[in-house]
Amino acid sequence: MDALFRARLFDTDGYPVSAVPFGNGHINSTVLITTDTNHRYVLQKINGNVFKDPEGLMNNIAAVTDHLRRKDPDPRHVLTLVPAKDGMLWHTDENGDVIRLTEYITDSICMDMPETPDDFELIGSAFGRFQLLLADFPANQLAETIPHFHDTPDRYRQLEEAIEKNAAGRLDEVSEEVAFFRARKKDTSFVTDLLAAGKLPLRVTHNDTKTNNIMLDKDTKQPLCVLDLDTVMPGLAGNDFGEAVRTGASTGAEDEQDLDKVSLSLEMYEAFARGFLSVCGSSLTETEKETLAMCARLMTMENGMRFLADYLNGDVYFAIHRPGHNLDRCRSQMKLLTDMESKYAAMTEIIRHL
Repeated sequence: MDALFRARLFDTDGYPVSAVPFGNGHINSTVLITTDTNHRYVLQKINGNVFKDPEGLMNNIAAVTDHLRRKDPDPRHVLTLVPAKDGMLWHTDENGDVIRLTEYITDSICMDMPETPDDFELIGSAFGRFQLLLADFPANQLAETIPHFHDTPDRYRQLEEAIEKNAAGRLDEVSEEVAFFRARKKDTSFVTDLLAAGKLPLRVTHNDTKTNNIMLDKDTKQPLCVLDLDTVMPGLAGNDFGEAVRTGASTGAEDEQDLDKVSLSLEMYEAFARGFLSVCGSSLTETEKETLAMCARLMTMENGMRFLADYLNGDVYFAIHRPGHNLDRCRSQMKLLTDMESKYAAMTEIIRHL
């Protein structure tokens, strides 16, 4: 079934006449649809190999976007699902694939990485606003679209499992990497222990807070809308903070091979924290604020462990573009984490000051 045929199953303004690949996502198949009235939409097929409960995922998005729209009805500020002609908010095809259509956000851009601290402060304010507007949404009403997604102890367990299986026969190459994460095992349960003890609240979280998941006005660069809501589910506010810092405040690429280029920019870290806390700080508990710096370390550790486990498993999850790509990613995260550890006192002081 081609994209235009799928688009014509939805209640569009005009007749879909054009379909072109859109964006740079690696999980879902995404196409930009244009109708004969020049109305544009984004068509996506949800990756059922990654998201085992696509209908639960779509129910999450519908509930969260309805909640956000009640607080801010501007159509450029909230992702808008377009109903199918049968009245459903998605279409399930003959193969069981779930297809959705959303309004294209007009006059918008996104950036893969923040170019300046001012950019990153705006991104921080956008994710802070997302957190603030959903602070009164009961997280337990949402499905867990990827179970244990940001469960760092479970990611450590998966790494140990990959070490034991050594499916790709690569264990002898990575003794230093294995030792690195084993030395930090005790850190993995830092926030999950607080959650279990009732000291951290479970919130509605985005869980993939990369810069390119924010749409910006093309002229003013002001944040418009948070995208990629597939991983919106119950989680910890600190993990949203930490994932954004891991990706946006690093001086090197996630797969950087020259590790001398990889460090934490405290200037970028502070900019994001300022934007984030200036908007949602009043809705966070003191304990949540105290965990923010540690969550940046944990998200970096978690991703490093995931890359190493995938390398040991034979590169079966993350797409690779060169031999050893996942190992390069792992080592980049290790270098970033080491630098965070050396700057941890400064990171915590910045949060305390803000």
